[in-house]
Amino acid sequence: MFNLVMETRGFLELPLLHATDWKQGRIPRFPGRAQDDSMISVIIPAHNEEDYLTATLDALKRQNYGNFEVIVVANGCSDRTAEVARGCCHRLIVSSQKNLGVARNLGARMARGEMLLFLDADTTLEPMALRRITQCFSKNDAAGTLMGRPDHDRFNYRLVYFVKNLIHRCSLHTGSSGVIFCWKKRFMEIGGFDEGLEVRENSHLIKRLLRFGKYRYIGDVAATTSMRRYQYCGFQRVIWLWLKLWLESFFCDLHRRHYETVR
Repeated sequence: MFNLVMETRGFLELPLLHATDWKQGRIPRFPGRAQDDSMISVIIPAHNEEDYLTATLDALKRQNYGNFEVIVVANGCSDRTAEVARGCCHRLIVSSQKNLGVARNLGARMARGEMLLFLDADTTLEPMALRRITQCFSKNDAAGTLMGRPDHDRFNYRLVYFVKNLIHRCSLHTGSSGVIFCWKKRFMEIGGFDEGLEVRENSHLIKRLLRFGKYRYIGDVAATTSMRRYQYCGFQRVIWLWLKLWLESFFCDLHRRHYETVR
């Protein structure tokens, strides 16, 4: 058992919203910004992310696309993550359980958008990102990601993301770079993320979604993500871990593998 609390709030300088506002469809619209028929629900799972979450939320405030909501799922936190998110998102869900899959699935169930965008709490989007997704991601597409970019300019990091982006662009591997987007209806049909997986859960989700359509890589707008795992664990160790898990995914059950938390 675990405790779960949900709060509904306004976004930016908009008045505070109540649960009835959401039920009656009175979602926030941002003056002076374009609207679109496709509402995007941006779901940010956050475990002890007080140092990174502000930048992630601030980047969403700068989007030039208006029809979206932000849902933060603070899960198993012992820091100020919930306080950082409070008042800066449309919905804040606080769970006592630390579990990435559970957090993402909770956010998806609460989402009002036709499209879901799962965004890592240490990843920032360029101002055109949401608009480009709505322009490029069609009903014939099942899942997608953006071009990835490291938050540090070291050659090793840039090389990793050059290779990763190339692999995604050529669909040699249908992975993600801090962001995954898909249609909510299809996400719910497959049961969402496998909550028992801690490693390669993104690839597992996308692989299951691909029965509905194509994988879409959008390469003209970037998601900038933290290199803290490389900095903490070491470059060679992280590369070896990715390769090892990739090979094991063909022959082993990864449900027993655990992912080291880096904060």
